[in-house]
Amino acid sequence: MNLFRTGILMAALTGLFLAIGYLIGGQSGMVMAFLFAAGTNLFAYWNSDKMVLSMYGAREVDDSTAPDLVHLVRVLSQNAQLPMPKVFIAENPQPNAFATGRSPEHAAVCCTTGILERLNQEELAGVLAHELSHVKNRDTLIMTITATMAGAISMLANMAFWFGGDRRNNQMGAFGAILIMILAPLAAALVQMAISRTREFEADRMGAQISGRPLWLASALRQISSAAHRIDNADAEAHPATAHMFIINPLHGGDFRQLFATHPSTEERVRRLEAMAAQMGQAPEHGPWS
Repeated sequence: MNLFRTGILMAALTGLFLAIGYLIGGQSGMVMAFLFAAGTNLFAYWNSDKMVLSMYGAREVDDSTAPDLVHLVRVLSQNAQLPMPKVFIAENPQPNAFATGRSPEHAAVCCTTGILERLNQEELAGVLAHELSHVKNRDTLIMTITATMAGAISMLANMAFWFGGDRRNNQMGAFGAILIMILAPLAAALVQMAISRTREFEADRMGAQISGRPLWLASALRQISSAAHRIDNADAEAHPATAHMFIINPLHGGDFRQLFATHPSTEERVRRLEAMAAQMGQAPEHGPWS
């Protein structure tokens, strides 16, 4: 199902490339846009994870540089019956995390320094289990491809506006250039929405099963959501098409961006996790992760 979703999304994004190309330079512009889209699709499949990690200045860590974090990921990966992913840390004050990679064999999880400073080991385990569930469900493939493709669409639209394309073949003239400029950020937002909000609920559910404690993730979501509303994430604001990858929406922007929100409400996510914990007969507790 995920491969089918990926194919549909890439086809839709390719169609958007073609439409922009046509507005820029008619049929010849459409052909050039198609070639550009084909190259971008191929590049995104193999390199989108590296691109996203680079956008956030993430550095890879291991047992010698971040032993507690790596040990936690290893234990949870074993619980999830997954290969050990690469582990990264991004210098960012906003508490957040994401997973990336085209398959479980080529996966990575990334935590910000903000989340490592604010969460205890139990809460962090809940977050990492959520991210590993994205890996297990192969959500990371479509997540990383959409981020790269949306960025490429914005780049093409900016080129169209500033350089104007082939004016002889551009039937819409200045209006077309302005239209492209308006559509570019909307396209990025729609790409984020293409990743169904239901995947977050499923990742919460599966992540709770991997960690064995739904309330750990519920507590983490409360803290992350509260802090994310107060602390800016400059890298995410610069690359809004990657917002859907994070466990909590990293963007600020008021009611307009809420219309294009890629995440369900934190309150609803917490409610579902608390209901799941009640079904499992669990009450809030605190103890060391081992």
